[in-house]
Amino acid sequence: MSLARLARLIRAAGRIAEPPPPRPDPDDGLSPLPAERTAALRGSVQVRHVDAGSCNGCEIEIAAAFGPVYDVERYGARLVASPRHADVVLVTGVVTQNMAGPLRMTVAATPEPRLVIALGDCARSCGALRGGYGVLGPVSDVVPVDLEVPGCPPEPEAIVEALRRVTGR
Repeated sequence: MSLARLARLIRAAGRIAEPPPPRPDPDDGLSPLPAERTAALRGSVQVRHVDAGSCNGCEIEIAAAFGPVYDVERYGARLVASPRHADVVLVTGVVTQNMAGPLRMTVAATPEPRLVIALGDCARSCGALRGGYGVLGPVSDVVPVDLEVPGCPPEPEAIVEALRRVTGR
């Protein structure tokens, strides 16, 4: 097949993708976002993920949310490796004794304005790991939390919706 024929076939097929779902409802039951800080983050955010002591269920769902099926990047959220480049700190799991310090340092290294999202039941309220010998507590006991996403683990749709609330897209 020639390159010209292939180009004609691609042009004839057009764009094949599902339309995006409607914008998230601000009154969806999730905690309200602080308007003074989210206004500066509208459009595009860089996300630093911190596993503070999870079972890795949330990480699998985060990978799905950033994967090709849910593709949260099309709404302006992108994972970054350094907290110095981040706008949002996405925390999963209970905070263990060993991760309290690194979590505080990560949040401190993230420039203002920043948001902290507690993802999953463990990050919100210790979930099934409550009372464990190495568990310090939920994320809100260690750093201020701006948005909580429920679920054990939360579905990729919930993660996408939370990040869309931050980006406003």
